[in-house]
Amino acid sequence: MKVVIVFNHPYEGSFCNAILQAVSNGLKKGNHQIDLIHLDRDNFNPVMTAHDLKAFRDQKPIDPQVINYQARIERADHLVFIFPIWWELMPAMTKGFIDKVIFPGVAYGYTNRANTRMKPLWTQIKGVTMLTTMNTPKALYWAIFGNAIKKAVILGTLWKTGYRNLKWMSLNSVKQVPHQKRAKWLNGIEAKFAQLKN
Repeated sequence: MKVVIVFNHPYEGSFCNAILQAVSNGLKKGNHQIDLIHLDRDNFNPVMTAHDLKAFRDQKPIDPQVINYQARIERADHLVFIFPIWWELMPAMTKGFIDKVIFPGVAYGYTNRANTRMKPLWTQIKGVTMLTTMNTPKALYWAIFGNAIKKAVILGTLWKTGYRNLKWMSLNSVKQVPHQKRAKWLNGIEAKFAQLKN
Protein backbone atom coordinates (compact mmCIF):
# COMPACT_ATOMS: atom_id res chain seq x y z
CA MET A 1 0.00 0.00 0.00
CA LYS A 2 1.26 3.50 -0.82
CA VAL A 3 1.00 5.97 2.06
CA VAL A 4 1.50 9.71 1.61
CA ILE A 5 2.45 11.53 4.82
CA VAL A 6 1.84 15.29 5.00
CA PHE A 7 4.09 16.58 7.80
CA ASN A 8 4.34 20.07 9.29
CA HIS A 9 6.64 21.03 12.17
CA PRO A 10 9.66 23.33 11.84
CA TYR A 11 11.63 21.99 14.83
CA GLU A 12 13.47 18.71 14.30
CA GLY A 13 13.50 17.96 18.04
CA SER A 14 9.72 18.17 18.34
CA PHE A 15 7.47 15.35 19.49
CA CYS A 16 5.79 15.57 16.08
CA ASN A 17 9.10 14.47 14.55
CA ALA A 18 9.19 11.53 16.96
CA ILE A 19 5.66 10.65 15.80
CA LEU A 20 6.76 10.88 12.17
CA GLN A 21 9.59 8.43 12.92
CA ALA A 22 7.21 6.03 14.70
CA VAL A 23 4.71 6.16 11.81
CA SER A 24 7.49 5.59 9.27
CA ASN A 25 8.97 2.69 11.26
CA GLY A 26 5.56 1.06 11.51
CA LEU A 27 4.83 1.48 7.81
CA LYS A 28 8.21 -0.03 6.91
CA LYS A 29 7.48 -3.02 9.16
CA GLY A 30 4.19 -3.44 7.32
CA ASN A 31 6.01 -3.30 3.96
CA HIS A 32 4.15 -0.17 2.90
CA GLN A 33 5.56 2.40 0.49
CA ILE A 34 6.10 5.85 2.05
CA ASP A 35 5.98 9.21 0.27
CA LEU A 36 6.78 12.07 2.68
CA ILE A 37 5.57 15.59 1.94
CA HIS A 38 7.56 17.65 4.47
CA LEU A 39 6.04 21.12 4.18
CA ASP A 40 8.77 22.85 6.22
CA ARG A 41 11.69 21.35 4.32
CA ASP A 42 9.89 22.06 1.05
CA ASN A 43 9.49 25.73 2.05
CA PHE A 44 5.83 25.40 1.09
CA ASN A 45 4.15 28.78 0.61
CA PRO A 46 0.77 28.60 2.38
CA VAL A 47 -0.46 31.98 1.13
CA MET A 48 -3.46 31.87 -1.18
CA THR A 49 -2.71 34.58 -3.77
CA ALA A 50 -5.11 36.18 -6.24
CA HIS A 51 -3.67 33.87 -8.93
CA ASP A 52 -4.29 30.85 -6.71
CA LEU A 53 -7.88 31.93 -6.10
CA LYS A 54 -8.48 32.31 -9.83
CA ALA A 55 -6.99 28.85 -10.37
CA PHE A 56 -9.28 27.53 -7.61
CA ARG A 57 -12.30 29.07 -9.35
CA ASP A 58 -11.20 27.72 -12.73
CA GLN A 59 -10.37 24.32 -11.17
CA LYS A 60 -6.94 24.42 -12.84
CA PRO A 61 -4.03 24.56 -10.36
CA ILE A 62 -1.05 26.65 -11.46
CA ASP A 63 1.45 26.39 -8.56
CA PRO A 64 4.06 23.75 -9.60
CA GLN A 65 4.56 22.62 -5.99
CA VAL A 66 0.80 22.18 -5.52
CA ILE A 67 0.54 20.25 -8.79
CA ASN A 68 3.37 17.99 -7.63
CA TYR A 69 1.68 17.32 -4.28
CA GLN A 70 -1.66 16.62 -5.96
CA ALA A 71 -0.12 14.09 -8.35
CA ARG A 72 1.57 12.25 -5.48
CA ILE A 73 -1.61 12.10 -3.40
CA GLU A 74 -3.61 10.89 -6.39
CA ARG A 75 -1.52 7.70 -6.36
CA ALA A 76 -1.90 7.12 -2.59
CA ASP A 77 -3.96 4.42 -0.91
CA HIS A 78 -3.84 6.12 2.50
CA LEU A 79 -3.17 9.70 3.55
CA VAL A 80 -1.58 10.69 6.89
CA PHE A 81 -1.40 14.19 8.39
CA ILE A 82 0.99 14.94 11.27
CA PHE A 83 1.08 18.42 12.80
CA PRO A 84 0.87 20.28 16.15
CA ILE A 85 -2.17 22.15 17.43
CA TRP A 86 -1.28 25.82 17.95
CA TRP A 87 -3.95 28.10 19.44
CA GLU A 88 -6.46 25.26 19.02
CA LEU A 89 -5.95 24.85 15.25
CA MET A 90 -3.33 23.81 12.70
CA PRO A 91 -0.18 25.78 11.80
CA ALA A 92 -0.24 28.08 8.76
CA MET A 93 1.48 25.59 6.44
CA THR A 94 -1.07 22.86 7.14
CA LYS A 95 -3.94 25.32 6.65
CA GLY A 96 -2.36 26.55 3.42
CA PHE A 97 -1.92 22.96 2.24
CA ILE A 98 -5.64 22.35 2.75
CA ASP A 99 -6.56 25.60 0.99
CA LYS A 100 -4.22 25.16 -1.98
CA VAL A 101 -3.97 21.39 -2.51
CA ILE A 102 -7.46 20.06 -1.68
CA PHE A 103 -8.71 21.63 -4.87
CA PRO A 104 -12.01 21.42 -6.78
CA GLY A 105 -11.67 19.40 -9.96
CA VAL A 106 -8.65 17.61 -8.46
CA ALA A 107 -9.40 16.38 -4.92
CA TYR A 108 -13.18 16.65 -5.17
CA GLY A 109 -15.98 17.36 -7.59
CA TYR A 110 -19.67 18.23 -7.39
CA THR A 111 -22.64 15.94 -7.91
CA ASN A 112 -25.30 18.60 -8.54
CA ARG A 113 -25.67 21.80 -10.55
CA ALA A 114 -25.82 23.99 -7.46
CA ASN A 115 -22.34 22.79 -6.45
CA THR A 116 -23.52 21.96 -2.94
CA ARG A 117 -22.88 18.20 -2.85
CA MET A 118 -19.34 16.90 -3.20
CA LYS A 119 -17.65 13.66 -4.17
CA PRO A 120 -14.00 12.59 -3.80
CA LEU A 121 -11.84 12.49 -6.94
CA TRP A 122 -8.76 10.91 -5.34
CA THR A 123 -10.60 7.61 -5.66
CA GLN A 124 -7.62 5.42 -4.74
CA ILE A 125 -7.53 6.84 -1.19
CA LYS A 126 -9.33 4.43 1.11
CA GLY A 127 -8.55 6.12 4.43
CA VAL A 128 -7.06 9.19 6.12
CA THR A 129 -5.38 9.35 9.53
CA MET A 130 -4.61 12.62 11.32
CA LEU A 131 -2.14 12.69 14.23
CA THR A 132 -1.87 15.87 16.30
CA THR A 133 -0.06 17.06 19.41
CA MET A 134 -1.21 19.73 21.83
CA ASN A 135 -0.66 20.90 25.39
CA THR A 136 -4.38 21.38 26.05
CA PRO A 137 -5.94 18.53 28.08
CA LYS A 138 -8.35 16.39 26.03
CA ALA A 139 -11.43 17.14 28.17
CA LEU A 140 -10.78 20.88 28.00
CA TYR A 141 -10.23 20.80 24.23
CA TRP A 142 -13.55 19.02 23.80
CA ALA A 143 -15.61 20.96 26.35
CA ILE A 144 -14.31 24.50 25.82
CA PHE A 145 -12.93 24.51 22.28
CA GLY A 146 -15.38 22.03 20.78
CA ASN A 147 -12.79 19.72 19.16
CA ALA A 148 -12.01 22.56 16.75
CA ILE A 149 -9.49 20.61 14.66
CA LYS A 150 -11.89 17.72 14.14
CA LYS A 151 -14.53 20.15 12.91
CA ALA A 152 -12.08 21.98 10.64
CA VAL A 153 -10.20 19.06 9.06
CA ILE A 154 -11.97 15.74 9.63
CA LEU A 155 -15.54 17.00 9.18
CA GLY A 156 -15.29 20.40 7.50
CA THR A 157 -12.76 19.32 4.86
CA LEU A 158 -12.40 15.56 4.39
CA TRP A 159 -15.88 14.28 5.29
CA LYS A 160 -17.50 17.25 3.53
CA THR A 161 -15.66 16.41 0.30
CA GLY A 162 -16.73 12.77 0.49
CA TYR A 163 -13.75 10.97 1.99
CA ARG A 164 -14.48 8.23 4.50
CA ASN A 165 -12.57 5.96 6.93
CA LEU A 166 -11.29 9.07 8.73
CA LYS A 167 -9.34 8.68 11.98
CA TRP A 168 -7.90 11.23 14.40
CA MET A 169 -5.23 10.37 16.99
CA SER A 170 -4.98 13.25 19.47
CA LEU A 171 -1.96 13.32 21.80
CA ASN A 172 -2.79 15.81 24.53
CA SER A 173 -0.95 17.52 27.39
CA VAL A 174 2.33 16.59 25.69
CA LYS A 175 4.54 18.86 27.81
CA GLN A 176 3.01 17.59 31.03
CA VAL A 177 3.19 13.82 30.48
CA PRO A 178 6.27 11.84 31.62
CA HIS A 179 8.81 10.42 29.20
CA GLN A 180 7.54 6.88 29.81
CA LYS A 181 4.05 7.80 28.62
CA ARG A 182 5.41 9.46 25.49
CA ALA A 183 7.43 6.34 24.75
CA LYS A 184 4.29 4.24 25.19
CA TRP A 185 2.43 6.49 22.76
CA LEU A 186 5.19 6.11 20.17
CA ASN A 187 5.29 2.32 20.53
CA GLY A 188 1.53 2.18 20.07
CA ILE A 189 1.67 4.38 16.97
CA GLU A 190 4.41 2.24 15.43
CA ALA A 191 2.40 -0.93 16.09
CA LYS A 192 -0.77 0.62 14.67
CA PHE A 193 0.89 1.62 11.40
CA ALA A 194 2.66 -1.72 11.07
CA GLN A 195 -0.82 -3.24 10.88
CA LEU A 196 -2.39 -0.51 8.74
CA LYS A 197 -5.18 -1.68 6.48
CA ASN A 198 -7.63 0.51 4.61
